[in-house]
Amino acid sequence: MRSLVLGLREIEKSQLMLVGGKGMNLGELSNIQGVNVPEGFCVTTAGYQQALEQNETYRALLERLTLLTAEDRDQVGEISRQIRQIIMEVGMPFDVEEAVTGYLARFGEGHAYAVRSSATAEDLPHASFAGQQDTYLNIIGKEAILHHISQCWASLFSDRAVIYRMQHGFDHRQIQIAVVVQRMIFPQASGILFTADPITANRMVLSIDAGFGLGEAFVSGLASPDSYQVKDEEIIDKRIADKTWAIYGREEGGTETRQIALDRQKSQTLTDQQIIRLARLGRRIEAYFGCPQDIEWCLAEDMFHIVQSRPITTLYPIPEAGDDANRVYVSVGHQQMMTDPMKPLGLSFYLMTTPAPMRTAGGRLFVDITARLASSAGRELLVNTLGQYDPLTKDALTTIMERDFIPLHPDDNQAASSGPSAVEKAFTDAQAPIEHDPAIVSELIKRSQASIEALQQAIRTKSGSALFDFILEDFQQLKKILFDPQSSAVIMAAMSASTWINARMYEWLGEKNAADTIAQSVPHNITSEMGLALLDVADAIRPYPEVVDYLRHAQTDRFLDELVRFEGGREAQDAINAYLDKYGMRCPGEIDLTKTRWSEKPAALIPLILSNVKNFEPYASRRKFEQGRQEALNKEQELLERLRSLPDGEQKANETKRRIDLIRNFSGYREYPKYGMVSRYFVYKQALLKEAERLAQAGVIRKKEDIYELTFEELREVVRTDKLDYQLIRDRQDAYRLFERLSPPRVITSEGEIITGQYKRDNLPADAIAGLAVSSGVIEGRARVILNMEDAALEEGDILVTAFTDPSWTPLFVSIKGLVTEVGGLMTHGAVIAREYGLPAVVGVEQATKRIKDGQRIRVHGTEGYIEIL
Repeated sequence: MRSLVLGLREIEKSQLMLVGGKGMNLGELSNIQGVNVPEGFCVTTAGYQQALEQNETYRALLERLTLLTAEDRDQVGEISRQIRQIIMEVGMPFDVEEAVTGYLARFGEGHAYAVRSSATAEDLPHASFAGQQDTYLNIIGKEAILHHISQCWASLFSDRAVIYRMQHGFDHRQIQIAVVVQRMIFPQASGILFTADPITANRMVLSIDAGFGLGEAFVSGLASPDSYQVKDEEIIDKRIADKTWAIYGREEGGTETRQIALDRQKSQTLTDQQIIRLARLGRRIEAYFGCPQDIEWCLAEDMFHIVQSRPITTLYPIPEAGDDANRVYVSVGHQQMMTDPMKPLGLSFYLMTTPAPMRTAGGRLFVDITARLASSAGRELLVNTLGQYDPLTKDALTTIMERDFIPLHPDDNQAASSGPSAVEKAFTDAQAPIEHDPAIVSELIKRSQASIEALQQAIRTKSGSALFDFILEDFQQLKKILFDPQSSAVIMAAMSASTWINARMYEWLGEKNAADTIAQSVPHNITSEMGLALLDVADAIRPYPEVVDYLRHAQTDRFLDELVRFEGGREAQDAINAYLDKYGMRCPGEIDLTKTRWSEKPAALIPLILSNVKNFEPYASRRKFEQGRQEALNKEQELLERLRSLPDGEQKANETKRRIDLIRNFSGYREYPKYGMVSRYFVYKQALLKEAERLAQAGVIRKKEDIYELTFEELREVVRTDKLDYQLIRDRQDAYRLFERLSPPRVITSEGEIITGQYKRDNLPADAIAGLAVSSGVIEGRARVILNMEDAALEEGDILVTAFTDPSWTPLFVSIKGLVTEVGGLMTHGAVIAREYGLPAVVGVEQATKRIKDGQRIRVHGTEGYIEIL
């Protein structure tokens, strides 16, 4: 039989479901040498279950609550109220009351106690649930304690706790509640200790909040606490708050608010010696639990008492390096326009693709750039290269260099010998001069296509372990094409030409970002062609009202087969299939091989097709392309004519014409290597899914998508042995849900510190939202804040505001008049396509999707790099 009540020192690590998160952590704390925990006991979940297990009304209401969502707030509130009422009316079972009475007799019934909720989904490594259930302080007498235990039980169904569980995907039926009853400490001071800085996430810095009396004063917002920071047992920062009010316990029970004496209001709550003592205590507790802790403490008679310790759940994990050296990591997702977490199989494929020193953390990829920063030459190249992609990353790295966190190596050659990163290698290889022959691009594309066709033929005969050997062998071909020096040189030549044009036209003519117009409607851009091609699909469908009406209501991916039932259905089917043949391997987040491709879920294209049918006239793709091409040619002629009127004008015009030709002939190719990589990934994926179907039929996995939770090598072993511990799949799925809630940093150090870059500009209008100008022009329109491409209901003239765009978002670009993204730089996908389509764009806008509301009228300054809300 499960215990109804346990003393804190009787609690074991394995008893989470019996004593809840708070109870389990306090039990652990009670057993750490040198840590003082107020003595007490825990009324276990068995007591709560005994009180309610026979109550049919309670169970029926719980079932009804489980069917609701956080949006059903009125119903949630009413059902929760009824459940709380039942809990208070049921009262305490006799044997629970008897057990509580026994422990009170042991600790002293006449003492004051704190009565605190401890739910089974609380103070966990992946969800803190902090403050969701109730705590009662300074409770005196058995009857009062029993009453407040019932109130803690009822608080499991407070509106805030219920909504919180709904938002975090917890089943109300699976959550139980225990109650901790502890001897009350009447402190002179109390507060919170974070063993990692909660603002910067630096694991080396402890942060202490401290105030007089009970901690409820600043938890409730009544008073501001002092703030101290400690690193390596040295106080590195102190902020002393004005403390006017404090909360204290009353002799007869309960608490009261008192004014602090004037001479103490600005005094330091803890002495420096006490601060250092508390920091040491925090490090001891952190070492015991093995992760950064959020610790509640109080000070009485110069002794620190610990009343809670829970994991800090908001910290971004540190990439693992395997040593204690200072290291700096840069997010790959911010360069690749995909900051969502990736599944293990997707991570494996990207890691096999890149030669860069990669690490994973929080389901994301990071490049270890430490060796680059230790070399003066590598440092300059790296910072300037990454600055092209994202100026906020560049500013963050500048901050790190100013701190000398990674000192320059005395021998630059030695520091550089660890080899360049993939990004740097591409840029370094591309420094070699390239012959300006437009046919180079066609030849590179032809070579890539031929290689993929050969792969499709060869992989058909491969299965089992032989398939994995084949994929590893083919990766050499993938890398050969992806990192072809000639390919890199073409891309670099176009980028260098754009930089040259922008700098010289501003210097010679006072014209900003002239290259933006020059880059419109260039040939060979596979991604912008993809957006225009979907306009052609709309042209094939628009003449057939029955097909259009059917698509408005089509729900499943079988819609393609059913189209033939309608007049024009065959034409529509052919047009969509032709589109999928060329672009079906694409999707949002396409660098993750496990993401669902358009070929796998064609219905994802329906809203985009219908939007094009509604918003455009026939042959819009040709008109759009031709309009952009004409604007580029006109801009070229205008610039050359203006240059010829300057001193040395003919020479300047000739130099400019050569750069314009490089932009026109070479810049479209920039999108192709990624298209080739993603095409190859899709061929691999289709072959692996056939293996997954066999594993599912054999009962090794439950569904074929389970293979996404395995790394390439793990999957290879499962295919070889037909054996898998399915708990691994469940654990990986739980981890992914946690990673989804984390926001990846652009730059993170080995200390866990997140360095956030800033725009250092002082010429912006008041209330302007700063970003990076990547595509010229000024446009006003309705902001459409869209986080999921499939939710896009755009109208002509809208401005797209989103977290990031990768190539799959391009079909939306034909409908919008401007672009704002949270992530991006001059050479990232959204910027390149915005320039080609002539859309004013500002990227790298921190928290854009929160600061700009859907439907607001905004003005995007694509030339100057800011947004105004009108």
